[in-house]
Amino acid sequence: MEQSRISITQIPADFGRWGDVLALIMRAFAFMDGIIDPPSSAHLLTVDALRAKALRETGFLALDGEDRIVGCVFALERADGFYIGKLAVAPDRQGQGIGRRLMQAAEDLARSRGKSAIDLETRIELTANHAAFARLGFRETERTAHEGYNRPTSITMRKTIS
Repeated sequence: MEQSRISITQIPADFGRWGDVLALIMRAFAFMDGIIDPPSSAHLLTVDALRAKALRETGFLALDGEDRIVGCVFALERADGFYIGKLAVAPDRQGQGIGRRLMQAAEDLARSRGKSAIDLETRIELTANHAAFARLGFRETERTAHEGYNRPTSITMRKTIS
């Protein structure tokens, strides 16, 4: 597929395809099953939860052509920056720069709101993700444990923007 067919767009207020976004996230996160502990919070998502998430956060979609959703990301505004979550790219479209373009949209949003950084969390076990985010300019800032765990389960990464 031609990269030029991919467009990045902010999720509109009247968006109605939450089932498609949920299916995308579940497909994109499926590889983590059996690898990360505890299991991904993606398993807790529902159409209603995504709709509510979009009321609190700014969401972006990657569209192939006019209607196939091939990626998404959500950005939650905080006092000093944005927290980036649920970055997902369709498995058959990974490695084509879609995730990079979604992250750029979130970074542009942060910059337009005068924020100095964007943060994200990735699981300890997902070393390929650590490397991918490092290539995008993120640096590790801390390691945290999910409730009930006595070892780090997540890495927080930050990218300073100007």
